[in-house]
Amino acid sequence: MALTEVALKALKPRDKPYTLADDRGLYVEVLTTGSVIWRYRYRLDGKQEKLTLGKYPALSLRNARLKRDEAARTVALGHSPAEQKQLAKVPAPDTITVAEFGERFFREVVAKDRQDVSSPRRYFEKSILPVIGAKPVREVTTEDVRTIIWRKKDEGFDAAAGQLRSVLKRMFDYALTCGLAPINPVLALPMRHVHRSKSRDRALSPEEIRDFLRAAIESNIRRQFKLALHLILLTMVRKSELLLARWSDVDFEQAEWHIPAEHSKTGKPHIVYLSRQAVELFRELKVLADTSELVLPGRGSLTKTFAHNSINTALKVALQGQAIPAFTVHDLRRTASTLLHENGWPSDVVEKALNHIIGGVRGVYNRAEYAPQRREMLQFWADYIESLITSGKVIMGRFSRQA
Repeated sequence: MALTEVALKALKPRDKPYTLADDRGLYVEVLTTGSVIWRYRYRLDGKQEKLTLGKYPALSLRNARLKRDEAARTVALGHSPAEQKQLAKVPAPDTITVAEFGERFFREVVAKDRQDVSSPRRYFEKSILPVIGAKPVREVTTEDVRTIIWRKKDEGFDAAAGQLRSVLKRMFDYALTCGLAPINPVLALPMRHVHRSKSRDRALSPEEIRDFLRAAIESNIRRQFKLALHLILLTMVRKSELLLARWSDVDFEQAEWHIPAEHSKTGKPHIVYLSRQAVELFRELKVLADTSELVLPGRGSLTKTFAHNSINTALKVALQGQAIPAFTVHDLRRTASTLLHENGWPSDVVEKALNHIIGGVRGVYNRAEYAPQRREMLQFWADYIESLITSGKVIMGRFSRQA
């Protein structure tokens, strides 16, 4: 039965959205907010599509039917009115801004290449958007991107500057592909002039571990960062996994930390078996976190984590004036792997604890999780670290529960 103006005026919202048909594919959808939306449903090439026409009463019944008829003529010619409407929203190539194109770049390129887009997304939002976000892609110059990259270098973060250059280069490569940029302005800034990556083979010696932990505890960095650096060393996790950790993931009774798939670099859930020492570090972090659901809530906020590079910065501050050769937070994982192998632990057990994907034929056939071995190994590792601390006369804190 066709709709009438009287019936439309009498429509009331319900607990859930509902629809009422008019004629020949035209209908209204009544939302829980009370809004009444005109839509047109049709079939094209065997597929059903729908087109939003407007809101009632701004779009009257009579005019909604006229727009329905116009859309029906488009369908009859073999074209999709819904697709045409979307295309009409797309800005002209000369006016597409970096902010607009960046979203397309992340959707069509980055998200297809990697499961975790948080790192490039962070560079885009924190460093790129504030400088050139409102500028048309076609008008971005080499001087623009040089300003962005060198600002990061001037802050002392050469590796981050290199990562930032990589994001910019890939984005403008895609802009070239899409016909939105005449050149890639980043190509005038070779990576060798921005950052020379060093081979990833840094592993701390036992003596350096002892000196590092002493330097951290005696430094003026936040207590949370002192505990976090120690915890990363004991658990062999990635920095991002700890920054994103929530208390709902930590089981004190079972001495387990469950890293969900969305926070795991492999895209699969991972269990970290907690040593006695790691449990105590988590307990102190729980006190420092107060009522936050996050293990490491950021400064002044119980709902947001610290910035991604905050632990890196804390490590740099802790090592200032120390004789220890420079190393990164990630090198703590390599250190654990190296010393555990040297102490005779099987490679597959170490790799599982690191949450690495075992490659080759062995990885295909080996589905073992090695839970008992990993639990034993991580307790051995924590005891080993504690022996370094105590033998070096460095007191990091009590690891036995207080009565």
